[in-house]
Amino acid sequence: MGRMSRAREFSIGLTPPDWLVRNLRAQPAPVNRPAVVRAAIAIALPLAIGLAADRPFYGALASMGALNGVISDTAAAYRVRIPTIAIPQLFGAVGITLGAAVYGHGWAAVVAVTGVALVSGMISTIGAVASAAGLVLLLTSVVGAGLPMPGAWWLAPLLMSGGGLLVLLLALLAWPLRSGVPERAAVADTYRKVAELLEAGEERGAGSTLAYDDARHAVTQSLNQSYDIILAHRARHHGRSPELTRLLAQLNAITPVVEAAPAARLSGSPLPPEVPEAVRHLAFAVESGYTGPTGLRLPTPTTETARAVDHALRHTAEVVAGPDVDPRGIDDRLGRPAALGIRAARALRGVTLSAASWRYGLRLALCIGLAQVLVSIVPVPRSYWVALTITFVLKPDFGSVFSRALLRALGTVAGLVIAAAVLAQVPRGWWDVPVLFLLAPLVPALTPRGYGYQTAAITPVILLLSDVLNRQGTALLLPRLVDSLMGCAIALIAGYLLWPESWRTRVGDRLADAVEDTARYVEGAFGPGAVDPAARARMRRRLYRNLSAIRTEFQRALTEPPPTGRRAAAWWPLVVSVERIVDATTAARVRVKYGSAPPSAAEVTQIALQLRELAEGVRKTETLYAVRTDLTGPSGSVLEPLRQEVAAARAIASPH
Repeated sequence: MGRMSRAREFSIGLTPPDWLVRNLRAQPAPVNRPAVVRAAIAIALPLAIGLAADRPFYGALASMGALNGVISDTAAAYRVRIPTIAIPQLFGAVGITLGAAVYGHGWAAVVAVTGVALVSGMISTIGAVASAAGLVLLLTSVVGAGLPMPGAWWLAPLLMSGGGLLVLLLALLAWPLRSGVPERAAVADTYRKVAELLEAGEERGAGSTLAYDDARHAVTQSLNQSYDIILAHRARHHGRSPELTRLLAQLNAITPVVEAAPAARLSGSPLPPEVPEAVRHLAFAVESGYTGPTGLRLPTPTTETARAVDHALRHTAEVVAGPDVDPRGIDDRLGRPAALGIRAARALRGVTLSAASWRYGLRLALCIGLAQVLVSIVPVPRSYWVALTITFVLKPDFGSVFSRALLRALGTVAGLVIAAAVLAQVPRGWWDVPVLFLLAPLVPALTPRGYGYQTAAITPVILLLSDVLNRQGTALLLPRLVDSLMGCAIALIAGYLLWPESWRTRVGDRLADAVEDTARYVEGAFGPGAVDPAARARMRRRLYRNLSAIRTEFQRALTEPPPTGRRAAAWWPLVVSVERIVDATTAARVRVKYGSAPPSAAEVTQIALQLRELAEGVRKTETLYAVRTDLTGPSGSVLEPLRQEVAAARAIASPH
């Protein structure tokens, strides 16, 4: 017994901390087979052409550009792929030109690359495409400043951009045959996620609340993705593209079902299984583009909330089955996108005046500047790798700097093991082409699994292409490991530990803003100045979108070691509680719509006041604090569940 006890204690002592397990856990994700095939062709083909023309250096540069294109190839819809891949390649051409112009110019190169890092960090705050463009801009400028480029000044940017655009060309080959398929698939996925939400709402018992919260978050993410895909070019296509108009109408039509789901859950009466099955049936019709009788068989509703779900679902079926959609009759759930010029001006003004963009840009510039100064003083072979490591690790919009530094180091070691086997056993020359053809698909296949897995896939590809440029063979391996560790150390010290910015300043203010927005949502739903249904839907969608982003930030904070991860874990229930407050508000609005008595103005004012007090407390403190929870009101009011959720949120924000 004593030996068994000691063994048990020893086993527990070796258990890794939770934050480390979160970092190393692979994310479940299906393999994107078309992206895998594109990566194999786009990265291997330029090198093969370069070898055939006896210009392997040119081929390696084009393959590096193709690797940038593969990393940027994250969109599903064909309309979205054009800016997602093409815009970063244009920035890459600028970056390689600037870097090559200062190659070998000592301190001028340090200043130039540091300035590019500042711009890269600032524009990364605009959005996903701008973030990818900023990443490629900095990557290519670092490579241009660290390696001699062949031929005229325009040749290197032409080769690298050409390699990236090859990825775009391959991605668009199937557009004539599959036009609209990714968009329909995205909307159908949203319908299926709603069906899972309805099923989760039927469950009772231990774990059901957590399952429902996860299902609701999945619906929010799917709605965000679908709206982003469809609205990406709406300013240009809306009213002229019947398919986009139809898909937007179908997305809007499922919203009342989503709004009725929390009402059904809070009612305590489970929905019949025919309801989620009907939603899945409609999802199949959306994905296949079917129009015609849907043949839904729904049971007769017997409760107030069941009638709300039934009414919403029948309206959804009418929209899905209708052969034509009038674009003038579609409510704008997220607001019509402004013209491209107006959006660009807003983005430029926001970047220039935003304290957050300057803070991110200066942090990245500081680390890149330190790296450039260090390698200028200390002789480091192929020193550009240090700055490359920092560029990947210290992307402020990519997640926890600590986690990325840790995973970068581990991924680099794993990638070096693969590269060592290749460089030691495979002869240089034409054999590089089939090796790249086998290694390149690992990049899109492993990227969704996590950053460490992506690093392990990218490292051998870059090292093999670097070997084509300098022919150092296995002599590359140890310097690359040292460079990567140096880059991770600079990012951790100068970009993480020395900055006063904590998880609370990244997330606490945003959570407080969300709580204030929730108070406005409550007033907009029931107050004296209640807004119309379309405006209320826009408020709700934006609120859930912001809460989804906050949830993502908190999950990133959980991957950091104490005290940051422990502090985030303590506040995590408050994030979930705010989501439930929004759910309870929506459910009350649905009940009023279907016959319940509306709440009094005093009830609405009291709840809004409590929410604003909570927001103020969240904004001012870094630790949880004691609060009042004396919410009272008529027990039969539709706002009673909402009062309970607000009281629970106020109670969560107290010392434990």
